[in-house]
Amino acid sequence: MQTLKDSFGRTFPYIRLSITDVCNFKCGYCLPNGYQVDKSDNRKFLRLEEIKRLAKVFSKLGVSKMRLTGGEPTVRKDFFEIIKILKNDAGIKRVVITTNGYHLNEKAKMLVDSGINGINISIDSLERNIFKNITGHDRLPEILQGIKILQQLNFENIKINAVLLNGINASEKDFDLWGEFIKENKVDLRYIELMQTGDNLNYFNKYHISSKIFKDYLNKKKWIYQTFGKDAGPSLNYINPDYKGKFGIIAPYSKDFCRTCNRLRITSRGDLRLCLFGNTGISIRHLLQRDDQIEELQDLIVGQMKFKKVSHYLELGETGLTKNLSTTGG
Repeated sequence: MQTLKDSFGRTFPYIRLSITDVCNFKCGYCLPNGYQVDKSDNRKFLRLEEIKRLAKVFSKLGVSKMRLTGGEPTVRKDFFEIIKILKNDAGIKRVVITTNGYHLNEKAKMLVDSGINGINISIDSLERNIFKNITGHDRLPEILQGIKILQQLNFENIKINAVLLNGINASEKDFDLWGEFIKENKVDLRYIELMQTGDNLNYFNKYHISSKIFKDYLNKKKWIYQTFGKDAGPSLNYINPDYKGKFGIIAPYSKDFCRTCNRLRITSRGDLRLCLFGNTGISIRHLLQRDDQIEELQDLIVGQMKFKKVSHYLELGETGLTKNLSTTGG
């Protein structure tokens, strides 16, 4: 059986599949002016039958986990149908999603009923006015209500992502607020270090701060580092026996960040990206049109693995093809 393995011995059981570039938030670090149609790319987003063939091929190549991303994946009208296809037709064992939480209070039960295995929600601050300033939306209460509903329905695999922004949400007071939240809620809160993309250099220079500030906070508060499983993400996780939830750090500028890379990315228009910040991408969409193309598609994907680099070189200011995070699913 063919498997996904690169030249450095890394294996890839995890695919991040963007199903749309569209996002209904206006986060300063990603889409400060909201979603703008890319007139230079008139390809439509992947269709259901294309997603089904894609997932079947990756399942044959040993992929056990797929994350649906965007943009905001829930804006697709066939979003729940996509989940059903991945789980029931394509044989993907774990299907998880990343969402901004828009109308989460209304969607929570449908998400649980869909059979998803995990949900990551972007919440950059627990202070309502700061959340609104970052996202352009005053929707923190409905998102927190949605989390409560998920918990009432006994859905446990909930993670919250917050982008670390200097002078906005990176103080000890901010960290303490999250500490109070996860003390009473079985939720993993991960701070993500702000990443430079092709069009956010000024924002990056103004608000970037090393994730070391949060790591120092965790060490000071006696949090305990925890190892992670083979299909886990890049988060460095910390536990405290007095807390129901966990803290985590995603530090893309750290020295060994790429050493345990275990995921590949597919863009919403059918391009294979070996790295979020890579300089190359190859369209595989032409091999998603018929069921008899599966073997050729497998060979193409496996062959591309030799081009995966050891690192993204983000620390050198190389942002590759990533103009903004909505185009490749973050």
